[in-house]
Amino acid sequence: QVQLVESGGGLVQAGGSLRLSCAASGRTFSNYGAGWFRQAPGKEREFVAAIYWTGTMTRYADSVKGRFTISRDNAKNTVYLQMNSLKHEDTAAYYCAARGAYSSFGDHVTRASEYPYWGQGTQVTVSS
Repeated sequence: QVQLVESGGGLVQAGGSLRLSCAASGRTFSNYGAGWFRQAPGKEREFVAAIYWTGTMTRYADSVKGRFTISRDNAKNTVYLQMNSLKHEDTAAYYCAARGAYSSFGDHVTRASEYPYWGQGTQVTVSS
């Protein structure tokens, strides 16, 4: 089992920045792929970004490409999501998720069903 706890959400003005953190405990998190998803009220959960367990590969949704950066510090068992140039439409609950140990990296990392482990979410609100 992997337990995930997100932090860093809050209220920010459009154009501002936030950094989300996802702290993991349990199994050796450094061997797990990770991703960030978000869900706005009345909408389905959508993919934001993913990172390979080694940190050498990343993938982004087109809507955040060039503005968001996913990274990880395996020594700290933590995954980050740096969000810059925030827009009102980025407002959502953001969820950290983890995949199985040594999992592969491809188009499938954008699917929520690929992730068995989830955090409780952190709210990001961008005022326009």
